[in-house]
Amino acid sequence: MSSSTRIDGIIFDKDGTLFDFHTTWADWTRTLLGHLSERHGADPEALARAIQFDLAECRFLPTSPMIGATSREGAETLAVAIPGSDADEIEEYIKITSAQAPLQPAVPLDPFLTDLSARGLKIGLVTNDTDHGARAHLTSAGVLDHFDFVAGYDTGHGFKPAAGPLLAFARQTGLDPTRCVMVGDSTHDLKAGRAAKMLTLGVLTGIAETAELAPLADDVLPDIGHIPAWLDR
Repeated sequence: MSSSTRIDGIIFDKDGTLFDFHTTWADWTRTLLGHLSERHGADPEALARAIQFDLAECRFLPTSPMIGATSREGAETLAVAIPGSDADEIEEYIKITSAQAPLQPAVPLDPFLTDLSARGLKIGLVTNDTDHGARAHLTSAGVLDHFDFVAGYDTGHGFKPAAGPLLAFARQTGLDPTRCVMVGDSTHDLKAGRAAKMLTLGVLTGIAETAELAPLADDVLPDIGHIPAWLDR
């Protein structure tokens, strides 16, 4: 970021960015696989392999297709591994249960977001989760009111890595995209930011490591708590 760049808006991904990915989603995924295995008589290990999830360690592998996926994409991946299953039914189960998943914030969110608002920044959330799930999670964390814009993959603006939802944030807030930052833990997030002509920040509270994020990021930070110091620079 050059010394002349003014930042007016900041967009966050949700899972792996605002909320720690493994802590939030590993137990939920193990429960999901158990439910599908029992319902369809499928081998849970086979289902875990299909989504590249280490069942014994209860952790996603870095190459898991579930990372950054929409609930529809996840449902279709699992349906392929369960002969005779219905992707629509799996997707509905994912939508309902994921909205109720317990969340672990990457940092205390209320003071963090209060600080960003005090700097005059517009704040957005763009996630490949559902709109309902995004709002449910922000509400349960007590921070929904901090956001000027929220978009899930089904809100109507498209989904990452396309730029559509990021540009919708810029339109709704009246901001120049080049004065906005996209913050995320995956290459989907950073590719969307680049496509929207925004600055990009990678964080390491998801699956991806620095080497994967750095080519697409203006900077890579340990977590979102380092953003105020980055802005001050």
